[in-house]
Amino acid sequence: MGDTLEFNEIYQESKGSWNDGRLRFSKQNLVYKSSKTGKVDNIPAAELSQATWRRVCLGHGIKLATSTGHVYKYDGFRDTDYERISEFFKANYKVELTEKDMCVKGWNWGTAKFSGPLLSFDVNDSSVFEIPLASVSQCATGKNEVMLEFHQNDDAEVSLMEVRFYVPPGPVDEGADPVEAFAANVLSKADVIQATGDAVCVFKELQCLTPRGRYDILIYPAFLHLHGKTFDYKIPYTTVLRLFLLPHKDQRQMFFVISLDPPIKQGQTRYHFLILLFSKEEELSLTLNMSEEEVEKRYEGKLSKNMSGSLYEMVSRVMKALVNRKITVPGNFQGNTPGAQCITCSYKAQSGLLYPLERGFIYVHKPPVHLRFEEISCVNFARGTTTTRSFDFEVETKQGNQFTFSSIEREEYGKLFDFVNAKKLNIKNRGFKEGMKSKNNEYSDSDEDQHDAYLERMKAEGKIREEGDGSNDSDEETDESFNPGEESDVAEEYDSNASESGSGGDGSDDEGKNKPAKKAKVVKEKRDRKPRKEKKQKDTNAPKRPMSSYMLWLNSSRERIKSENPGISITEISKKAGEMWKQIGKDDKEGWDRKAEEAKKNYEKAMKEYRENGGGSSTPAKNERKKKAGGKKEDKKAGGKKRKSDGGEKEKEQGGNDSFKSREFISSEESSSDGERKKAKKAKGKPKSKGKESEEEEEVMTTPPSSEEDSD
Repeated sequence: MGDTLEFNEIYQESKGSWNDGRLRFSKQNLVYKSSKTGKVDNIPAAELSQATWRRVCLGHGIKLATSTGHVYKYDGFRDTDYERISEFFKANYKVELTEKDMCVKGWNWGTAKFSGPLLSFDVNDSSVFEIPLASVSQCATGKNEVMLEFHQNDDAEVSLMEVRFYVPPGPVDEGADPVEAFAANVLSKADVIQATGDAVCVFKELQCLTPRGRYDILIYPAFLHLHGKTFDYKIPYTTVLRLFLLPHKDQRQMFFVISLDPPIKQGQTRYHFLILLFSKEEELSLTLNMSEEEVEKRYEGKLSKNMSGSLYEMVSRVMKALVNRKITVPGNFQGNTPGAQCITCSYKAQSGLLYPLERGFIYVHKPPVHLRFEEISCVNFARGTTTTRSFDFEVETKQGNQFTFSSIEREEYGKLFDFVNAKKLNIKNRGFKEGMKSKNNEYSDSDEDQHDAYLERMKAEGKIREEGDGSNDSDEETDESFNPGEESDVAEEYDSNASESGSGGDGSDDEGKNKPAKKAKVVKEKRDRKPRKEKKQKDTNAPKRPMSSYMLWLNSSRERIKSENPGISITEISKKAGEMWKQIGKDDKEGWDRKAEEAKKNYEKAMKEYRENGGGSSTPAKNERKKKAGGKKEDKKAGGKKRKSDGGEKEKEQGGNDSFKSREFISSEESSSDGERKKAKKAKGKPKSKGKESEEEEEVMTTPPSSEEDSD
């Protein structure tokens, strides 16, 4: 038999739920470590006084009692483990492992026995059930009745709420009430918080992040009392698992984190962590509400009656002494920011800080997460989903839960990877580090180096829109500042539509004046949007262009650079080659220049032969482009003629409605009468010869409306 015995998947009952863990028997002590909370039970071998083996719901279990009055129960053993454990206990602990059967008769009357922290209900000296008094939250009495209420566990599927015991009245001669005596025995060991006496010390108006608000913290010998404006919490020190003191990234504030199991409750919300935020500049002088002798006796020099210093130091020092647990601080990890021992990231859409510790990770503050290395199955470095300048850190636990810390800056990657590697955590994508390092320079200026086709297309459309808007603005300004006798911008730019802009003055209303300008806008937009050029097709038979002397040297030296620098990326090869080229001597460079010159001559010779054989002059792509270009010219000529003739016809149609004058054409001295206007109208309406008609069109197009009015 060896010096130790180890058992996996051993269960410990905690307020109605089973927590698995590992149990180890050694010559010096018995150690049980919970897989869920990481809490450790350490029982020295010298204190072990009694050991019982019994049949329970999860196979077989061991009940251990110590000389200090504590009782520990562990279940999940197999029947074959009895002999090994019994021999080990006899050889190393000098304690006999006794077998004891439970009573399964189903009787509901018997004898209540108080043995240490347990209340045992026995029938004929056989235990029916046992109640850990530490799970009792309240004890009430009635006539011949005692009612026990229990702390609730959120992890338990079924919870025991209360148990009632009927206590028969005793003989009258005894005097003591058996109900009160029963309740007193329960309350002496129960976890019932009663604020009796004065607090050891009080901290006023401390900023609390979870639960949020400002609370007065009253420190009692057995529990912590948080007193706020809306809620009060009483936290027994037995529920405190760990204490953390974490510096903020700004190096001006400190987090003090208290891990709780079971958590404190606020309605349906559960708070597994109590997080306090302090400023480093806050100072405090503290006086304990105890005598110096009592402080020395109870806390063994950890505290003194009068203390002064930073507020966060005072709180952490008092909590450490009363809870009797070590305070965890960040280790040797240093982030990218100088002096920062944490990493800025996001978890569940909330920004916070991730602290790599010596034995785990902790994230603060909303929601706080603590992950121990021993419960981590593997980690993964994933590329950021929104941008290439950040990455995600994924942690998967052995229970199958996954925690993703996103939006971590790429500069933090190297240090975080080295930290995880040093802690020997299983990394899923171990080759990812090399890939990220090789692309680090490429990503540093991705906006400039990387070609974005969508961005280029949007820029091109924006240019076209701006040009169109510019033409619209100029047309609108022309309409507003129009004066008779002056040529408009539209008339200058589009001579074929001059009659449209000019004849607006003879319209029946203001709308008729503005319509021709709108047509001019459409024409300009159509003209600005040129058809896209077809991509030039390359002739595969044409000779290739000669390379420069540098490129010739690079092609011959590429393999040598790769062999000298294993794992080098493409971008790094170019940088390295540039540096090596600068260091090459003048004679070597002249040799490569001669090779480049020779390659150039060979190219010119090959190109000449290629053209003589008919290559490059009449390719199908060129002929097709010529045909298209010729067709466009003919379309332009035809379109110009059509616009010119259309303008003359419109001028004729609009010229008939001359009875109404718009405001711009009414002069201060009206010399023309209605009769003269009628004569002018008749003269316009007479048929003319073809030659005269075209002359009249040109005259109307080039003459402003004011001059036409004067000539009439």
